[in-house]
Amino acid sequence: MPATDIDIDAFAEDGFVRVDEAFPPRLAARCRDILWRDTGCDPDDPATWTRPVVRLGDYAQEPFREAVNTPRLHAAFDAVVGEGAWEPRGGLGTFPVRFPSDEPPGDDGWHIDASFPGDDPSDFMAYRVNLASKGRALLMLFLFSDVGEDDAPTRVRAGSHLDVPPILEPAGEDGLAFMELAERAVPATERRPVRLATGQAGDVYLCHPFLVHAAQPHRGTRPRFMAQPPLVPSGPLPESSPVRIAIERGRGR
Repeated sequence: MPATDIDIDAFAEDGFVRVDEAFPPRLAARCRDILWRDTGCDPDDPATWTRPVVRLGDYAQEPFREAVNTPRLHAAFDAVVGEGAWEPRGGLGTFPVRFPSDEPPGDDGWHIDASFPGDDPSDFMAYRVNLASKGRALLMLFLFSDVGEDDAPTRVRAGSHLDVPPILEPAGEDGLAFMELAERAVPATERRPVRLATGQAGDVYLCHPFLVHAAQPHRGTRPRFMAQPPLVPSGPLPESSPVRIAIERGRGR
């Protein structure tokens, strides 16, 4: 997939771009079979779908490794982050499997994903974000099932990534902790339009690391399977990186 297939202007403006058919649907189906087994639920018996969210751990089995390492995705990473400016992934991160439910999921607040540990690496809430986006080149949303508007698609505030650099800049290299950043960035981006990360199994959203986003309740009929791993930079982002250019644009440069 040539870099011209990625709409860099849309990424810079909105903070995300969808890569259609980033990995084959057959791979998504193989991965879903493994994930269904690990949920402990029966795909044919909704009576077993008793929780709004089931969180599954990191997956590095062969179909997951293959899904995250297609030539199409690697070319997209080069286009959005910079050629060779990212570390290949050996698998996929946590899967929040969302089930149709009238219960609130309890994890649907607006936020920015933190990217490096604070003083206590075991304390997730102490993880931090700084202006250089240390430890994260992208937030990625891998769709392993078809996701329509009622299927708990991730909500994103388009353009919110441009509001975050002025918040982070005064904090220097140490940056801000997860909750402190959310408390500032969420009200600062309320005016931004909300878009939904819908698509087909095999689609992947590449999101700027500063994009404000949120989960939501599932009002559809079939569970939603999605992974949300980071893409880790291989070093400081090059000046030509669209991710870095967007940060500088947010700073007014």
